[in-house]
Amino acid sequence: MRQERTVQASIFDVFATHEIGHELKAMSQWLDEHRDLLGLVARDLVRFGVKATGRQGLPAEAVLRCALLKQYRQLSYQELAFHLEDSASFRAFARLPWSWNPQKSVLQKTISAIRPETWEQINRALLLSAQQAKREDGAVVRLDSTVTSALMHEPSDSSLLWDAVRVMVRLLKQADALVGDAGPSWRDHCRAAKKRARRIQFTRGRPNRVQLYRELITIARATLAYLRRASERLAAATNPFIKLWQRQVCHYRPLIERIITQSERRVLAGEPVPAGEKLVSLFESHADIIVKGSRDAEYGHKLNLTTGRSGMILDLVIEAGNPADSDRLLPMLERHIAFYGHAPRQAAADGGFASRDNLATAKAWGVRDMAFHKKAGLRIEDMVQSNWVYRKLRNFRAGIEAGISCLKRAYGLARCTWRGLDHFKAYVWSSVVAYNLVLFSRLKPS
Repeated sequence: MRQERTVQASIFDVFATHEIGHELKAMSQWLDEHRDLLGLVARDLVRFGVKATGRQGLPAEAVLRCALLKQYRQLSYQELAFHLEDSASFRAFARLPWSWNPQKSVLQKTISAIRPETWEQINRALLLSAQQAKREDGAVVRLDSTVTSALMHEPSDSSLLWDAVRVMVRLLKQADALVGDAGPSWRDHCRAAKKRARRIQFTRGRPNRVQLYRELITIARATLAYLRRASERLAAATNPFIKLWQRQVCHYRPLIERIITQSERRVLAGEPVPAGEKLVSLFESHADIIVKGSRDAEYGHKLNLTTGRSGMILDLVIEAGNPADSDRLLPMLERHIAFYGHAPRQAAADGGFASRDNLATAKAWGVRDMAFHKKAGLRIEDMVQSNWVYRKLRNFRAGIEAGISCLKRAYGLARCTWRGLDHFKAYVWSSVVAYNLVLFSRLKPS
């Protein structure tokens, strides 16, 4: 039965005198003061059908601390497993039971089980501690947006079609392995699809590419027909492995049909497909197309952040699609009011958040000074009390760029390395919690 925490910590838990050791010690002390959070992690680790007897897994406390270590030092699971075995400071922080050296597969399975909602609640507890310690009261805030990329390559119609064909061929080979000669006959068009996808990449002139696309789409449709027949023939099977195979087919088949349809619309018919209808990855189907200003398109999710004077991330929203910044200012302020119980006294935001309605509503909710980096037709005297206040808030807003840069460079928020939407959200929130916990330990006096 999995324990929530290590019942008896080692008396030999000694942190290094290095700066990192001091930070780990301060972070560990905060976690010790908030053991109630371990129940949230323990519930996430429970799996349907897991018996309450048998070998004990990693305690919930160790899983949470290992997750924070991973994001704090930006380690792979393999590197994390090595450091947990090699470093006395890491073992002291992780609170691993004596002689336990978890492997990378165990770390991956347990850390990825922590839900994004749990990470958000941990962050809220951390913000309450900052408020009680008078390190951050949420009275002065700044807002901005950024993008975290998903784990995918630059999309193109030819690469998506090639991905679709090779996934379908892989599923057909798995079906043959499960049923042997009883399976339906099919042809492997994988090599032909790859050849045409590569030729499209290096072919100039739309007429030449269109003909290659016709051939590639024909190959994809033929392979999809093979997969559909195989799925229908195995529909009555009771083998659990075949049922697992059928679930994969049910997941991929509608996505592949979308890829074929959008390729026909875009390339063959010359029809513009709206960004909201495009599928940019077969494996990260949740990824959105994000274009900010005149910059290049990014593929992932847009994040809206709120930070305070301390630099801590007070709130984070992972958006669906690519909503305009001006549409997200009031929802972010509403979330802030719901948590702190009152509107911030002063707020600063990028010019994209500016509008007359946003300014009027923010003032009505109790925001005394609402400064936008670009005025967007608004008068300074309508936004704030004086030019001096406006300059102060405008310069204060620029500080959020440093926080976003730190999150991307040092905490992995530039690109999510976990697959799936839920894991994407968990990855982003775990990075934010690690960032806030380190910052809080630096702000907290020793």
